[in-house]
Amino acid sequence: MTIRIGIIGYGNLGRGAESALREAPDMELAAVFTRRDPRKISILTKGVPVLPYADSSKMQGEIDVMLLCGGSATDLPVMTPEIAAQFHVVDSFDNHTNIPAHFAAVDAAAKQAGKLAVISVGWDPGLFSLNRLYANAVLPQGADYTFWGKGVSQGHSDAIRHIPGVLDGRQYTVPIEAAVERVRRGENPVLTTREKHTRECFVVAEEGADLDSLAHTIKTMPNYFADYDTTITFISREEMERDHGSLPHGGSVIRSGRTGWDARTTQTIEYRLTLGSNPEFTSSILVAAARAAFRLAEQGQSGCKTMFDLPPASLSPLSPGELRATML
Repeated sequence: MTIRIGIIGYGNLGRGAESALREAPDMELAAVFTRRDPRKISILTKGVPVLPYADSSKMQGEIDVMLLCGGSATDLPVMTPEIAAQFHVVDSFDNHTNIPAHFAAVDAAAKQAGKLAVISVGWDPGLFSLNRLYANAVLPQGADYTFWGKGVSQGHSDAIRHIPGVLDGRQYTVPIEAAVERVRRGENPVLTTREKHTRECFVVAEEGADLDSLAHTIKTMPNYFADYDTTITFISREEMERDHGSLPHGGSVIRSGRTGWDARTTQTIEYRLTLGSNPEFTSSILVAAARAAFRLAEQGQSGCKTMFDLPPASLSPLSPGELRATML
């Protein structure tokens, strides 16, 4: 059976999901929904309609799972419960602090409608979350460390662009290698926020803007840059387009622990990602999670789930027998 997928939102994440679906042998794109003018959206998949977001409810019965490709700040807190009352859904909500509240809202809406929703799908939260869980289960005596980058933080870049006097901005999160190496050696250091990462900002300023004032505003921005050593480089729009047009990212999640009767043996687990395109990789995880959502829904499950609740085999198009023969 082919799983029919809808995409809501056609930005970087939505375009990545469209490409990922082309590689899924058991899935097909049924429709794309947008809050922009659909006539101005040109997608790559031939014969698939682009429809207004307001018309999504009319496609009930024609779409098996909706991929919600909006932003976590304002889109998904409203959109996911709304759409989960009509469809099985998958989203990439990534505000770690607010995940419990988002889960509760989506769970209530999905259960009432008899639908299944999977939230906070991606690499962190998502794949990194799974690796933290596995590592903690295996090494109960130890410490967790997560390092992000070097890569573009879309949220921090957006924060820069909202500053008056800024035309464009790109922010790179950079792990401090000395800290990473201490963790890998099993030292289990206690590290402050400033000791784990630095932030590098490239900014296109409006003509005549006070560059010193802009730099001060960025460096002292609470919740974004104030707790980090931050460097600011002002560049031209041409340099931004030439040198900073892609969205690479990645990082490592490491657990360093000890085993043995006297806890003298050092053990380290590390999971690492190097991503040429953050949104393309994240959307590929969304597509795999959509397969799992469909399968769990077919079993009669409903309500909200996270990556912790998805059986690993449900993510793969391969049969259990094929998985045992090729990956076990």
